[in-house]
Amino acid sequence: MATIQKIIPCLWFDHQAEEAVKFYTSLFESSKIGRIIRYTEAGQGDHQMPPGSVMTIEFTLDGQEFLALNGGPVFKFNEAVSFIINCDTQAEIDYYWDHLTADGGEEGVCGWLKDKFGVSWQVAPTVLNEMMADPDMEKVKRVTQAFLPMKKLDMAIIEKAYKGE
Repeated sequence: MATIQKIIPCLWFDHQAEEAVKFYTSLFESSKIGRIIRYTEAGQGDHQMPPGSVMTIEFTLDGQEFLALNGGPVFKFNEAVSFIINCDTQAEIDYYWDHLTADGGEEGVCGWLKDKFGVSWQVAPTVLNEMMADPDMEKVKRVTQAFLPMKKLDMAIIEKAYKGE
């Protein structure tokens, strides 16, 4: 019997769940689309979705399980829930930033962005957490001053600030 992940984030879309899942699984390695459940005529007075249209899609991004739901325009994404992508290289930061801001995505500050579906992400170097936890408050201050005005984070500039260069 397969192990089921205890907690699975559910992303509520108006009607773009399938498009979003195909997009996300194309970006992340070790990703796959799982079971798709479709609406039936039952409950159509409540859900108002055409029978046969996608209700939910199970999917995995780099080992993390998710569920996408086509629930209609009842709820909208906001920054209160977001996903952090920890990146080891600048090339990785550039890859995710460029793809997630494409086709209507919006750049934010400090490595934050919204993709074309309105989902919020932070694309950040893994090493940033270590830098911010350094007991040397001068290093932390320099790093913070370096990344606060950035949109897409630049590892080289952040690393120079950390070293005091």
